Amino acid sequence: MDMSVESAVSAALGIKGAAAAQNQHNVLLRKVLDNQAQAITSLVDSMPKLATVGTVGTKLHVTA
Repeated sequence: MDMSVESAVSAALGIKGAAAAQNQHNVLLRKVLDNQAQAITSLVDSMPKLATVGTVGTKLHVTA
């Protein structure tokens, strides 16, 4: 298998470019996921807290 220098360099540059593009996509994905995590955290934190002691609000009664 005889590979010329030009094709080897071209392949290496192509792989390097693809790796850089993938890295950019990963950074963007991480930012999106972090923003979603912050939004969900603020939503959960804004909900009223449920009772933890006493007889009212601590038990769930279900009749089928």
